[in-house]
Amino acid sequence: MNSLAPSRFRQTKIVATLGPATSTPAKIRALHDGGANVFRMNFSHGSHADHAARIQLVREIERDTGRPIAIMADLQGPKLRLATFATGGVDLVPGQAFRLDLSMAPGDATRVGMPHAEIFAALEPGADLLLDDGRVRLTVVACSADHADTRVVSGNRLSDRKGVNVPGVVLPVSPLTPKDLADLAFALDQGVDWVALSFVQRPSDVEEARGLIAGRAALLSKMEKPQAIEHLDAIVALSDGVMVARGDLGVEVPPEDVPSIQKRIILSARRAGKPVIVATQMLESMVTAPAPTRAEASDVATAIFDGADAIMLSAETASGAYPLESVAIMDRIARKVESDPMYRTMLDNQHAKPDETSADAIAAAARQVSETVDAAAIVTYTSSGATALRAARERPAAPILCLTPSVATSRRMAMAYGVHAVVSQDVRNVADMVCEAMIQARALDLGDDGAQLVITAGEPFGRPGTTNLLRIARIEGVTAQPRAA
Repeated sequence: MNSLAPSRFRQTKIVATLGPATSTPAKIRALHDGGANVFRMNFSHGSHADHAARIQLVREIERDTGRPIAIMADLQGPKLRLATFATGGVDLVPGQAFRLDLSMAPGDATRVGMPHAEIFAALEPGADLLLDDGRVRLTVVACSADHADTRVVSGNRLSDRKGVNVPGVVLPVSPLTPKDLADLAFALDQGVDWVALSFVQRPSDVEEARGLIAGRAALLSKMEKPQAIEHLDAIVALSDGVMVARGDLGVEVPPEDVPSIQKRIILSARRAGKPVIVATQMLESMVTAPAPTRAEASDVATAIFDGADAIMLSAETASGAYPLESVAIMDRIARKVESDPMYRTMLDNQHAKPDETSADAIAAAARQVSETVDAAAIVTYTSSGATALRAARERPAAPILCLTPSVATSRRMAMAYGVHAVVSQDVRNVADMVCEAMIQARALDLGDDGAQLVITAGEPFGRPGTTNLLRIARIEGVTAQPRAA
């Protein structure tokens, strides 16, 4: 087991998307060594063979480094698109009439096909349609089961197969298309740790996906539809984590609403003790430039100040010209923010009220005790990861050392704020627990002899859901060599 690299002491985690620019062992290892904690496989692009090869490379790096790495499969979800035009595209001007229908005949300046009967079924006069990421806005004047007559509100050039967004309308569409079902089955067989669900509109969408996953991976709901925000707390409660997916969200809601919605999502997830990722265009300019804009650096910092568990890179690492530099600057921004006294003040002012359970009381006490004794780490013993997530919910200043007998749990914890997981042997009593905590803390260079650890666990040992014990221990008389799990 290797010691933690300096960037591993960063509390906020980094998610890096793999793609054509980062498909070699050397590139993926460099992303990991530079600070990436989670690798995302974007199933909107690439073949199963591509993803399988990248997953295998990540697992090889995990074996080489001895550090758990999380792999996320991000499902594409439904993609609502127009059909084609006879001339490849048309110019629409404000005020003109324009029809959408189910016909697949090539479109012209008066109409185009939209082969999605479910959209027509949900439309009503007055509804808005956004085409091509909002570059064209239409208002429905009249509609039926097979067409919609609209008026152009915002005109622009509209070309073949552009995307369609329907803000404010709940569409009778499952978030899992036949492609998604095939991708999900493949991803689960590959042993991914997290599944990101796109196009979530209702709590029932999360329940549908959870039933199919059946506990084989953790479920992350992407908050990218305004309809999902209306059910925010219910969706968070049903999910293992959430993502602030600002791509489609930024199309369907006014841009001035996105920052406040982002803060609402982060706060809801933090209150529930669920990991939350902020994603999309965080360092977008670094797809082609070696350094970010000042606005992008500020955007990343804002997500960290808000207490997000993780921040994500998409095209920056998947297809950009500067993937390693993107991870490096994100790591530098995160560590700079975390060293700012204002950061700790803001987090301390946002502690969620603990639930009235012994487990939550112990987690809250562990943070307070760790601050009082200036502990080197908070150590949690957990099989499911629930104890470590409770500790992370408290946003302690000390790192959280999660000791677990489960490889799957150790990988999932790579997403959680401040958690550094180790696959460790089971303990039988308090003496074993303290000894194992000291050994693993020394092995990871979390503290030297004399440093104090705050340890939480449950008695009887090995039984999930029994966190009821808090112990302070001083590291002494141990070597930096961990025992094998």
